[in-house]
Amino acid sequence: MMELLTSPEAWAALLTLTALEVVLGIDNVIFLSVIVSRIPPDQARRARQIGLLLALMFRILLLSVLVWLIGLTEPVVTVRNVEFSWRDIILIGGGLFLIGKATHEIHGEVEARDAEPDAEPRASAFFWVIIQIIVVDMVFSLDSIITAIGMVREIEIMIAAVVIAIIIMYVSSGPVARFVADHPTTKMLALAFLVLIGVALVADGFKFHIPRGYIYFAMLFAASVELFNVLARRNRRRAAR
Repeated sequence: MMELLTSPEAWAALLTLTALEVVLGIDNVIFLSVIVSRIPPDQARRARQIGLLLALMFRILLLSVLVWLIGLTEPVVTVRNVEFSWRDIILIGGGLFLIGKATHEIHGEVEARDAEPDAEPRASAFFWVIIQIIVVDMVFSLDSIITAIGMVREIEIMIAAVVIAIIIMYVSSGPVARFVADHPTTKMLALAFLVLIGVALVADGFKFHIPRGYIYFAMLFAASVELFNVLARRNRRRAAR
């Protein structure tokens, strides 16, 4: 352990892996921000805390079964000469779930069905949100940990990077969720991001890797345009006053 603390290579690996884990965690933060926007604020905060705690638990659990995890990349079924591993199957299933969930939310936003004024949130809504968070956490945790395994050999560095990334995600999830809730158009953009992420996961499952740099650049460009729109609307409201 002391050797790792005094090794420049270990610190460099920790910083690099932490940065990658944070980037991979952006998907988790976006999903959390969208999924908790339909429940009351106090429940939304609890849901974010539970969701990120589960994300941390899933990642550490997967790291603890490292040998089994590596075996997930071995083919288990072949369809028309295309081999699929458990990892591929999970990525395809998770990607389809994200696409379906985001499409359903987009449909609800476009239809703009307002609830009755006296309607109260259903008691089961909070638990349904938690179930969806668990499903997505499992998918993102798998992708995140397989990335960690490919970069670093020391499990101590992997766990440290995961914990630091989850802390950063927790700190950023609240402001991101509030921003999405306060600006309805950004929610539509976030849902479009979820569709894009889902397509990328499905493509990975079918052995067609889309470079994440292209995806994150497209997301950053769209988010920048939306930020300018938000600032322009705010300035127009101030001028109108």
